[in-house]
Amino acid sequence: MRFGWALIAGLFCGGVGTMAAQTVAIHGDNGVVLGLPPAVAIKPVTESVGGHEITDNYRWLEDQKSPDTRAYIQAEQQYTDTYFAQIKTLRDRLVARLTEMQRVDSVSEPTERHGRIFYAKRLAAENQGSIYFRDGLEGSEIKLVDAGTLSADGNASVSIADVSSDGKLVVYGERHGGADEELGPLDLVGCRVSENGHWLIVTIGHGVPSTREDVLLRDLRKPGAKLEPLVFGIDSRFQLHLDGDRMFVSTDYGAPNGKVLRANLGDPTTKSWPVVIPEGKNPIDEVSIAGGKLFIGRLVDVKSETSIYNLNGKKLGTIAYPTIGTGSVVRGRADSKIGFYSFSSFTVPQTIYQYDIATGKATVWNRAQVPYDSDKYEVKQIFYTSKDGTRVPMFIAGRKGLARGGSAPVLMTGYGGFLLSETPSFNAKYAWWMEQGGFFALPNMRGGGEYGETWHKAGMFEHKQNVFDDWYAAAEYLIANKYTTSKRLAITGRSNGGLLMGASMTQRPDLFGAIFCGYPLLDMSRFQKFLVGRWWTTEYGSAENPQQADYILKYSPYQNVRPAVKYPAIMFFTGDSDTRVAPLHARKMAALMQATVMAEPEADRRPILLHYDVKNGHSAGISVDQLVSDMADEVGFLWNETGGK
Repeated sequence: MRFGWALIAGLFCGGVGTMAAQTVAIHGDNGVVLGLPPAVAIKPVTESVGGHEITDNYRWLEDQKSPDTRAYIQAEQQYTDTYFAQIKTLRDRLVARLTEMQRVDSVSEPTERHGRIFYAKRLAAENQGSIYFRDGLEGSEIKLVDAGTLSADGNASVSIADVSSDGKLVVYGERHGGADEELGPLDLVGCRVSENGHWLIVTIGHGVPSTREDVLLRDLRKPGAKLEPLVFGIDSRFQLHLDGDRMFVSTDYGAPNGKVLRANLGDPTTKSWPVVIPEGKNPIDEVSIAGGKLFIGRLVDVKSETSIYNLNGKKLGTIAYPTIGTGSVVRGRADSKIGFYSFSSFTVPQTIYQYDIATGKATVWNRAQVPYDSDKYEVKQIFYTSKDGTRVPMFIAGRKGLARGGSAPVLMTGYGGFLLSETPSFNAKYAWWMEQGGFFALPNMRGGGEYGETWHKAGMFEHKQNVFDDWYAAAEYLIANKYTTSKRLAITGRSNGGLLMGASMTQRPDLFGAIFCGYPLLDMSRFQKFLVGRWWTTEYGSAENPQQADYILKYSPYQNVRPAVKYPAIMFFTGDSDTRVAPLHARKMAALMQATVMAEPEADRRPILLHYDVKNGHSAGISVDQLVSDMADEVGFLWNETGGK
């Protein structure tokens, strides 16, 4: 089977540059008109991948440092700038409002050690949060690490890695521009010391998400003691939780929805370990031990529910959350009297609660003072039917009483992979969309962890198409139930969600009006060859395997771009410092999509843009100014291209 196609002879076979004659127009919505995109050289490379012959016209763009690639990036960014120059009024308004919502004091959930409270805090006028502590809950606030001194452009961030049990030492990390560190081809090794100082804990995760997690311990009270396996060699996930020297593990071993076991050294097979919290109907999402109690967070149809147990598994109570949203378990020291938990939703900014473990009393420790009237908006959950009959949940948020006349712009996002559960949380760009009279939607496709490991497995390897089908069914539900039309449906996704966007544009371009494709995986024939891509072969498989190549190449966006198709408006978004998902995916796909669209009739051409930042990358840590600018570009493009007024 042959993948790839040759462009019409005469199209852009030279170097990189912008065509001087603006004789052919590309039409955006709301009056935007663009000239020709940059001319990009075609240099076909044909190879056999998993028994399939593939032709790649833009393989040369994989070399990020070559002068030709750098010229391409510069030309594409200039082309993108001409788009945003035409929506300056909208973008300026977006920047102003997003700045109001982002420029508020922001505080992280604190860590308590020996009576001292440690946390990160960013003041409204600052670009990054610094590390603070208080000597006691009512003590004076002292700044320990000032992130503002670490970089001139505000794109260096700090985070607390750990605090010593006596509260005298803090280990913190620095991140510059959103880049990650790469340490190994497949296994991720972590280590920590238990709160009481008795145990060195080494964890080994195999793959991302891990298909197997080993836990090894060394007794630090015994000079010369060696690492001993607590659990080893079992193809399941295990996380260790300690109460002094008492050991508990949460695991999906023989329990797709999770369970908690009482663990002990000497039986790494876990066969003799008693069950403390058995598997139930609803998947365990989070586990903690604080103040001698077990806090078990579950997802009940993707809504947070936390139950409290004693260490023998007897239920003692629950945590009450204010509405549909995302609530954490109580986190604190095993021997502490207090803990902290957080809550947020699409319409409720984050609130952190201080929790008295003995009495169960919760009081607000910090509430983000975002200027947003939560009472005007509502979140509801519906269920729809996917292509194969599977029942899939979706959150829909919007202004109270907003009529479903079929003309409202809808912004939909999703992920669908890696056992990650997509739950409601506050985001300024979604809040802005709702303020303008639009709906926001989040379907919980298979591939995530919303219904445990069974839900995850139904969207990985050869079942990946289920994720895409769940996504398209969500879009069809919104259209059929008169929330919007395909022209007014904007979608956005990043990373694995960027792969979802790539599948959307190549499989169902008719369903969507505009697509934001951020930090995406798109050339699935080669993703495992770059950066940490081999980690994800435990989720996708690899086209190097002929059996897996069959299904991977069937959905891989880069191999499935077709001529004679009317594509929606698309913006690819990436940057040089994405050291997780190689930015070559977005570079190559942007070039291919632009060439494809330029071969179409002029009336069918919509903007295909590459938004490329030479500093920032995949992960968190950019400045507030940069964050606001990026959000304004994303939402401004989507709003404008779906006819927003």
